[in-house]
Amino acid sequence: MRIIISPAKKMKVREDCLNHHDLPVFLEDTARIMNWVKSLSLAEAQTLWDCNEKLARENFDRFSKMELCGRLTPAILSYEGIQYQYMAPAIFEDKMLAYVQEHLRILSGFYGVLKPLDGVTPYRLEMQAKTKIGGINGLYDFWGNRLYQEVLDASHVFINLASKEYSKCIERYLMPQDRFVTCIFGELSNDKVVQKGTYAKMARGEMVRFMAEKNITEPENIKQFDRLGYRFVETLSTDTEYVFIKQ
Repeated sequence: MRIIISPAKKMKVREDCLNHHDLPVFLEDTARIMNWVKSLSLAEAQTLWDCNEKLARENFDRFSKMELCGRLTPAILSYEGIQYQYMAPAIFEDKMLAYVQEHLRILSGFYGVLKPLDGVTPYRLEMQAKTKIGGINGLYDFWGNRLYQEVLDASHVFINLASKEYSKCIERYLMPQDRFVTCIFGELSNDKVVQKGTYAKMARGEMVRFMAEKNITEPENIKQFDRLGYRFVETLSTDTEYVFIKQ
């Protein structure tokens, strides 16, 4: 079973934590992307990142000095978004780190696929960014089906805790023998399930922590999740969508 999650825009270098285990599997492709970004002007980079001038200058400077093999932080500890805050991997026990290293995969526009303990450097590049690398338009086509192939394991089971921007990197290549279960965290409003971005991110992080604590290896056991006020609702769920409603 493999769990997929999105990266976060905010990242940091942590030199006070455990060392990374490996380098990302697609590092040569990451180098191609890095060199393409470095070739852009500041104005072009700002358009690519779709951010304000301050963030553009910060990331333009970051890319100009970037090294892919130096001052690396384990990916799961480098990302600082809401999902990662609620996951709280910095205080994982060893058995929980071993669990996520085996089952969890982080999808990334820049790195492709990351294991939690792969060494990364801070970057800014979303999967939907309008890139043109080696004559290929966009990162979805740049990566193609390689992310699916890398995440796939013998079980053919995917637990989707990623946003649509990232999950479709896997979904578009699914085969009939695959099982792809998306977890939805929402509230009921006029008998409709409504997801709120921030709360969903919080719940996704808590779900990863829950699965690591319980050493969950079967989708059925995910239904026990009961944190942040969420409960699994059988009547709203299907074989491919597990719906958790905030009580």
